[in-house]
Amino acid sequence: MFFNSIDFAIFLPIVFILYWFVTAKHLKLQNLLLVGASYFFYAFWDWRFLSLIVFSTVLDFIVGLLLEKENNQGRRKLYLLISVVVNLGFLGFFKYFNFFLENFIEVYSLFGMSLRASSLQIILPVGISFYTFQTMSYTIDVYRKNLKPTKNFIAFSAFVSFFPQLVAGPIERATQLLPQFYVKRKFDKENAVRGLRQILWGLFKKVVIADNCAVYANEIFNNYPDYSGSTLILGAVFFTFQIYCDFSGYSDIAIGTSRLFGFNLMKNFSYPYFSRDIGEFWRRWHISLSSWFRDYLYIPLGGSRGGVLSKIRNIFIIFIVSGFWHGANWTFVIWGALNAIYFLPLLLREKNRGNMGIVASESSLPSFKELRQILFTFSLSVFAWIFFRSDSIGDSLCFLNGLLTRSFFSMPIIFPKRVIAFIGVLVIVEWWGRREEFAIDMLHRRMKPFARWIFYYCLLFSILWLGGEEQEFIYFQF
Repeated sequence: MFFNSIDFAIFLPIVFILYWFVTAKHLKLQNLLLVGASYFFYAFWDWRFLSLIVFSTVLDFIVGLLLEKENNQGRRKLYLLISVVVNLGFLGFFKYFNFFLENFIEVYSLFGMSLRASSLQIILPVGISFYTFQTMSYTIDVYRKNLKPTKNFIAFSAFVSFFPQLVAGPIERATQLLPQFYVKRKFDKENAVRGLRQILWGLFKKVVIADNCAVYANEIFNNYPDYSGSTLILGAVFFTFQIYCDFSGYSDIAIGTSRLFGFNLMKNFSYPYFSRDIGEFWRRWHISLSSWFRDYLYIPLGGSRGGVLSKIRNIFIIFIVSGFWHGANWTFVIWGALNAIYFLPLLLREKNRGNMGIVASESSLPSFKELRQILFTFSLSVFAWIFFRSDSIGDSLCFLNGLLTRSFFSMPIIFPKRVIAFIGVLVIVEWWGRREEFAIDMLHRRMKPFARWIFYYCLLFSILWLGGEEQEFIYFQF
């Protein structure tokens, strides 16, 4: 079930009515309803994989209780290891089995030997990378004694399977989201209105910008030998905005939907394409995943402590693992390694936290220096996204070879003015609202009601009539 589908448009009001008008007086019933609705939401895609979520939920619930009761450090490590191995085992099998098998066969053949083995027809369970990391963070936090394990199985099940963020995040920490299932929720009209506004903006980003960009990005990337260098760079830019609007749009809808039910999810994007360096970019892009790797991998490895070689090692590990998390393809590894290379000069010069504030915080427009920094960082991102989007390393290199020709300075063969105008609307709204938690919130504060409602109706009209061909959310495949 997709957020931009008719099915979800029917599903959401039904759950909303049952939640606030039937079960509102009973917290346990509310949580149970959310569990049932979330399982239905996931089973609507493929009911066979629902058992994975249930198994992971039961496993980590039990492990959490065992960790609380056990004082022996050796046994506590064993319980944690069981949780991590089982969760990563499921993830590894479904997501990476064929990748490792195919690469093993290829390496074996380099020695002049043949190996008979066929890949399996494995269906990747949607959202497995997201809910696996979410449940793992629970057991790790309990192990570290940063969190008391819950004895409320229904609340824990709701935390693991909460349908707004189940399949594509944000990846919530148990310390932040789980306690929200313990307290009685009261309907907050203002928060609900904010939620609807967030859903509207998320749908605009997904349906109007991402889906329209996808049409041209797919055409250009799939047929790159036929196009000029200028057209190829435009295709890369289209994909750059496609993946941002697709994923941040999903996050907006997830955050907005959760508000309708009285929950607050963490912010997952914070205007990343206005970043002045790559360090700032990664503090603003997919925040829930970046912070997860920081807290559960980078810092345990030693972080930025230690010598130069240790710092370099840790940065490459964190970015390459992040790249590999996105998919079983060497292109994702290269994408991660490129970002590590981008990041290293900042880290080694201790300037990786140099741009912590809001860009142009005291003015309406960026300074020349800020503009130059933004354009340079954006260009680095566009270059890296080429590897992310390509089907293979060979395709990405051929794409770059076609880009770096004299035709780079010619007029693009494909130049969809309407799509470029949509991107322009996005940039203007997000720049105007960059001081707010979410860009769309600034309309409520800065525009008069009449103008604000006209803008909302324009967004709605665009969603209904100007959307591109329906595309699956990109991050569903991760």
